[in-house]
Amino acid sequence: MSRAVLSLGSNLGDRLGHLESVVTALSDALVAVSTVYETKPWGVEDQPDFLNAVCIVDDPARDHWAWLRTGQALEQAAGRVRELRWGPRTLDVDVVTVDGVRSDDPELLLPHPGTPDRASVLIPWLEIDPDAILPGHGPIRELLAALPDADEAGVRPRPDLHLVQTK
Repeated sequence: MSRAVLSLGSNLGDRLGHLESVVTALSDALVAVSTVYETKPWGVEDQPDFLNAVCIVDDPARDHWAWLRTGQALEQAAGRVRELRWGPRTLDVDVVTVDGVRSDDPELLLPHPGTPDRASVLIPWLEIDPDAILPGHGPIRELLAALPDADEAGVRPRPDLHLVQTK
């Protein structure tokens, strides 16, 4: 129950700095971190583009609730204000999956329900775990291929931006 996939996003303020704050805070648990991608907004489209990344973390001391609370604490430290669903944010940390855990608790749905439809999560996740499977949905490679506009999803790598994995 300690291994998790986290999706990171930011479109306000120091976007890269907000993503870096997560990688730094989780450095002891970090297994892998994707390339940074720039992504068109989803849901509410009248807002700045996002920087997104996915990381895989592993810590035997954390269960799924601890990963959620860790993500929320990092969002709060970045000044996240929740005003508009799918609106602009300094930092978004979503718990995508936690190995062996399914949850239908409204506060923590696992696997994260939006994942099968979000190229902004699937593309970076596939990069760092090509054999990944989204529980209840199948291989992420197939989910990405099934997206109608996967090639035009507005998700492009930013090789000029780096999230350094320190361990």
